[in-house]
Amino acid sequence: DLFSSKVMEDIYDKEILQAKFAIRKIMLLEFSQYLENYLWVNYTPKVSSNAFLMSICCIVNEKFRENVPAWEVFKKEPTHFPFFFKCVMEAVLAGEEAALTLKEQTVLLVFLDHCFNSLEVDLIREQVQQLISLPMWMCLLPARLQHELKKVPKLQKFWNLIKKKFDKMDADAAQQAVKERTFLSALIKKFFGVLTSIPPSGPVSMDKVHYCERFIELMIDLEALLPTRRWFNTVLDDSHLMVSCNLSSLKQREKEGHLFCQLLDMLKFYTGFEINDQTGNALTQKEMTNLHYDKITSLQRAAFAHFPELHDFALSNVAAVDTRESLTKQFGHLSPNMLHQVASYLCLLPELPEGQDTTIEKEVLLELLVSRHERRISQIEQLNLMPLYPTEKIIWDENIVPTEYYSGEGCLALPKLNLQFLTLHDYLLRNFNLFRLESTYEIRQDIEDVIFRMKPWQSEYGGVVFGGWARMAQTITAFSIVEVAKPNIGESWPARVRADVTVNLNVQDHIKNEWEGLRKHDVCFLITVRPNLIYGTRFDRRQPFVEQTGLVYVRGCEVQGMLDERGRVIEEGVYSFKQCFWCLEINFPTG
Repeated sequence: DLFSSKVMEDIYDKEILQAKFAIRKIMLLEFSQYLENYLWVNYTPKVSSNAFLMSICCIVNEKFRENVPAWEVFKKEPTHFPFFFKCVMEAVLAGEEAALTLKEQTVLLVFLDHCFNSLEVDLIREQVQQLISLPMWMCLLPARLQHELKKVPKLQKFWNLIKKKFDKMDADAAQQAVKERTFLSALIKKFFGVLTSIPPSGPVSMDKVHYCERFIELMIDLEALLPTRRWFNTVLDDSHLMVSCNLSSLKQREKEGHLFCQLLDMLKFYTGFEINDQTGNALTQKEMTNLHYDKITSLQRAAFAHFPELHDFALSNVAAVDTRESLTKQFGHLSPNMLHQVASYLCLLPELPEGQDTTIEKEVLLELLVSRHERRISQIEQLNLMPLYPTEKIIWDENIVPTEYYSGEGCLALPKLNLQFLTLHDYLLRNFNLFRLESTYEIRQDIEDVIFRMKPWQSEYGGVVFGGWARMAQTITAFSIVEVAKPNIGESWPARVRADVTVNLNVQDHIKNEWEGLRKHDVCFLITVRPNLIYGTRFDRRQPFVEQTGLVYVRGCEVQGMLDERGRVIEEGVYSFKQCFWCLEINFPTG
């Protein structure tokens, strides 16, 4: 027998673990077909170990990173895959108890994410279906479970059949079934433990941050696939994960929590997606409004019948009390015990025993009620709120627009193009976002190239002096806003913003001709720089761009026309001014 467990463990310990999961090392192992020719062909329940599991998961993750088929070897030899998958489940929950570091647990999370995104593979789907199906609702609060079953009458029949089947199981089969059905709920509880261990300030372990980021990515992928979302969305809502994350210390940390916040926004978007979880039908704006009104009115009925302190809230019209500010004002004065009773009446928390005080903080209880009942912005409104042209916040955000040398190690706050989508709108929206960000990347390259050529330095008087030049970039000599039009009905931003921009074209004739060739609706970018580097400092293209150049603002605009000396728009033709004036229609980002 050529296989040696000691050799395999040595390779894992020296080439992967001690190298801190370096991509180059794992890439070499994958290239040498370590998984196909050594690991999987020799995998059996007898020789299974943590090192064996981790080695297989690392190579599979690397295959996905390289976009090469990952499941072929398992499809050829599927015998031991169910046992292997169960071992991965146990390891990711055991964590430190199984002597696995947080970095290793993150690798297992990424592997699970790849499994959930590979439902088209029969072998994978058979294992995943045992984790996400109607029986997983046994994790719900009993009152919440009955509430959900009443919504769809046929589910009650299925639930009764599941209970009968479960009662007939022997002890071992029943124990395994409970493990599978409660797996994701237990994983969420484990995540809460890691999340709460992150301090609000001071040094923090980046392994914990990366674990939290990967976990939220897994939650997003489960919500963004209809077969998994159908049952998981209710479990996620019952766990109050969004509330815990919004109040966590990691979200308050500006630097370490930046990507976490962006992923959280994506998760919030998908948890409230405009779709019927059971039928898969897209919901119209009217249906979404009706669902929102049902939530508020059920809360008002509960307040009217059982909570005299909320009498004013119960008699108010919905539009007056469904904003975050008004809900916080209405519920903010209640005691924690009273808030807990309201939440338990709505099947959000277990009932509070008489004579006992709640152990949940008031801030959490208040956020639970407010976030659940506040008015949400529709998807169309969110699209309309997006700026027409990217701003500096988007252009240089590495989590949204990665550099040319993105290695694939970390996760990004980007939508994924899977084989399945929730609705047609979801498909179009993901493609739109990716196309928009691809264009943003090209804009970033152009801006960086131009500004490096212009060489902005700080003058001895604190102003800006340019030590270089670029063909299609000029310093602005005068800028004035000439019109800010009133917002259109139903909008909160100006319908139009026009400005006069003056530049001095003291350049060669062929460059001047290019500037004079600008026509109506051509796109330009207005850039503000406040450099910190003194005159003559060399720029290093390998260092962060924004910090070096002192870039502050980027705003897109459209050319409306060229003005003559009297401020009138010149008809398109031949221009011969030393100073040329453009009237630009500027689309400022909203929000």
